[in-house]
Amino acid sequence: MASEDTYKYFAFISYNAKDTAWGKRLQRKLEHYKLPSVLCREHGWRRKPINPVFFAPTDIQPGGLDEELRARLRASRHLIVICSPNSARSEWVGREIEYFYSLGRPKNIHFFIVDGVPGSGDEATECFNPAVKRLGIPEILGANVNEKIYSLPWLNRERAYVQLVSKLLVVEFDSIWRRHRRRLFRDIAVGTAAAVCIAAGFALQWRASRPFDATICLREVSVRNDSLPPLKDAVVTLSLGNETKTDTVGSLGDRAVFRNIPHRFLGKDARLTVWCDGWLDTDTMLALGRDMAVGVRRAPEYYGHIDCVLWHEATERFLGDIRLDFDGHVVMTGANGEIRLDIPLAQQKTRYRVTADTPAIDAYYYPRSGGNAIVVE
Repeated sequence: MASEDTYKYFAFISYNAKDTAWGKRLQRKLEHYKLPSVLCREHGWRRKPINPVFFAPTDIQPGGLDEELRARLRASRHLIVICSPNSARSEWVGREIEYFYSLGRPKNIHFFIVDGVPGSGDEATECFNPAVKRLGIPEILGANVNEKIYSLPWLNRERAYVQLVSKLLVVEFDSIWRRHRRRLFRDIAVGTAAAVCIAAGFALQWRASRPFDATICLREVSVRNDSLPPLKDAVVTLSLGNETKTDTVGSLGDRAVFRNIPHRFLGKDARLTVWCDGWLDTDTMLALGRDMAVGVRRAPEYYGHIDCVLWHEATERFLGDIRLDFDGHVVMTGANGEIRLDIPLAQQKTRYRVTADTPAIDAYYYPRSGGNAIVVE
């Protein structure tokens, strides 16, 4: 019989192909299981003493055990049988149990129940291979992942893993289970706290990087004149790279709203244009923000530039050198009756009363009417 130091593998996992997922999971759990440091010091163990564990990567073909597999079994200190109705019906699992038993180490055979009922005698539910009964293996009470000790299924599975570990290392189950359970809940608490922090970080990052709406308020910066019509239906255009967004502002009290702007444009320079009849065109660059205000000015020539002629209807001729009064703004007509006058913005109106003494004139002039003559009868 080989000594403890001559074993290449701590354990050999015997399983049916249908239970492959359980085999891989068990191998990973055992090889990464960390014992409490107190026990390691007492027994001179490594923190991960159950390593390596042999797990055949592929299903075994029908026939007798080949020499390579026999060598693996001889080189393994323990045999772990994954028990389920699948393995109970497996001839191959039975042969592995029989060969390991023949090596004279029956106490090193352990059972890990993942499905089925131990000793049911029903082929549909029996989880122990017939070789167990045939060989008379004394201990067939295996670690059972489905044992309902706790209300949480995952905690019952963890208990089964630790139960198997205690059998493999021949240590008292409670001495490692209490520590393992505390570590589980501590890791869960730490993981939950970390997850909450990460989620909060992602939420803040998402909030900071999500698309935003930009609003632009138009503010009059020219001399205010309540005699002139208010701003109406201004077209506001925002240019962002190759994309252009447009909105209409009904009055100075309204705002242009540009929705779902990618966050990368926040604080970047953007081109803004404003067009409105009676107002100067605005074309400016600004640092894009969520709330902005842009100054707009009236076009001073819209109502303030007078360019027409004085025409005498009876004589059908232009009247030159006539002194005209446009609501207090005096101008002399030219030799051919031409009238050119620029009225300051603060004094502009939508219509002007035009008077003169000689000839007697009392009429109204509308700058935006489209007419280019003041007619005297």
